[in-house]
Amino acid sequence: MSHDIATEGLMNLAEPIQIVDLFAGPGGLGEGFSSFLGGRRFKIIASAEMDPVAHQTLKLRAFFRILKQKGEGFLADYYNYCNGLTPQPWTDATMTEWEMADLEARCITLGTKSGDDTLDEILDKQLDQTKPWVLIGGPPCQAYSVVGRSRNMGKANYTPEEDHRHFLYRDYLRIIQERQPTIFVMENVKGILSAKINGESIFSKILEDLADPDRALGVAGAGKKYRICSLVSDQVFDAENSFDIDPREYIIRSEQYGIPQARHRVILLGVAIDAARPIPSYEKLPRVSELVSTKTVIGHLPKIRSRLTKQVDSDSQWMKVVMVQFELIAAGLACTPELSDMLKTLKKFQRYFSSSKLSVGSLRVERSDGDGFIDGGALDDWFLDRNLTCWLNHDARGHMASDLMRYLYASIFAAHKGYSPKGHREFNLPGLAPAHKNWESGKFSDRFRVQCSNNPSRTITSHISKDGHYFIHYDPAQCRSLSVREAARLQTFPDNYFFEGNRSQQYHQVGNAVPPLLASKIDSIVSQLVAAAVDDVSSTLNISPLEELEVEA
Repeated sequence: MSHDIATEGLMNLAEPIQIVDLFAGPGGLGEGFSSFLGGRRFKIIASAEMDPVAHQTLKLRAFFRILKQKGEGFLADYYNYCNGLTPQPWTDATMTEWEMADLEARCITLGTKSGDDTLDEILDKQLDQTKPWVLIGGPPCQAYSVVGRSRNMGKANYTPEEDHRHFLYRDYLRIIQERQPTIFVMENVKGILSAKINGESIFSKILEDLADPDRALGVAGAGKKYRICSLVSDQVFDAENSFDIDPREYIIRSEQYGIPQARHRVILLGVAIDAARPIPSYEKLPRVSELVSTKTVIGHLPKIRSRLTKQVDSDSQWMKVVMVQFELIAAGLACTPELSDMLKTLKKFQRYFSSSKLSVGSLRVERSDGDGFIDGGALDDWFLDRNLTCWLNHDARGHMASDLMRYLYASIFAAHKGYSPKGHREFNLPGLAPAHKNWESGKFSDRFRVQCSNNPSRTITSHISKDGHYFIHYDPAQCRSLSVREAARLQTFPDNYFFEGNRSQQYHQVGNAVPPLLASKIDSIVSQLVAAAVDDVSSTLNISPLEELEVEA
């Protein structure tokens, strides 16, 4: 019997496992869990997000799931909205489901009295603590990230000990201590491993607190303790056996697990300790034999051109502006012996610029047959939705002429050499250097980066909402940064995932999310562990759930 068949057999014997999603963003982690086994294994009973626009996206996706659980025929209102046929996603026929989505996805600021009180009220009503449940989420990471810490150091009178963002994980911890989930999954940036307060490691403190929530919050009682496990190694931390560990063992390098993006994040798996038995063995995340490239997942999306900023934008004007940059680059390459071999690659694209008929894209871009296909298999099944008549959130941002020159040069360089130009030494044609006094210091060597076609992309971050310099499309003919939909695909959001808000807000949501496809792989592990913890499932089968899961075809 295969793992999937065995797992499905277990799933049919029990009610869906309850999920509570805190600091949910647009819902990437929850999307992975709720999609596992067609949505039959896990059920999100509450999700909380403070950003009102991300909450709109979160609510819309909750609405989609609720309709889908009723049957594919109930999704007409959702698709009519996505396809631009109606101004809102609900009608009188689906008003009840829209209200249910509003009860599930809540706009709550955790860490405030009103926000915490609201969450407690929701959980009092919705969460059945007599049954297994799972807590998921990622407390905000700005205070932990290397970039965020660098920015904070430049702020006058900044004191890490007074930055409340360092302690938002304690709101997550409070729910663990009071509600005692069977499992929790907590995600954060890799920078959390090196962050310190008062000279002490924040990560070590977080591990200690999560392992023994009662002690951490000063509560006298006999609440659950947890072992903090890695999803990719055998490393385990617990309060009774806090031996030296390697924090790096908690890092998941997403590209190694089938995600088309080199996104490296710390993900902690907390498993409640049962004194009567140890944590059962579980399968770690399976590595893929071949990395998924950027071009694989975005190469067949409709081609669109960049917009022009600070001047009139039109097809003809864009063509004129890009051709001027083309000629400047050609002249520079001809005068630079170490780069002159790039001229042939540059001229290969000349015909595209002289006869370009690309649109700039939009919130909804018309689909054509064959658009967006990937591999004819599992990835197509994950991404594609034939009910969509358009591509969502596929809108090109605007760029100044000087940046178009840099984007064109960088993408030509990457097409020719197979990697993105790095720093001022490889950005040394006349007119390419930005007006930055520290350009040649080496601190900004990645200021302009192409997401190369044949490799997984670099990490999609929320900074993509500020500018596209770090997210240049590999195709010189399009001469632009990634669209929201392209970034969403690299994050593995399904194509029918609609991001609300303006384009900058959409980018911000995508950059802050957990890749749903990665989350769906984590679900399998969580499912195994929950199944093993439920006595009635084991007794019904008369075998250990994990023994059943380990039977091969």
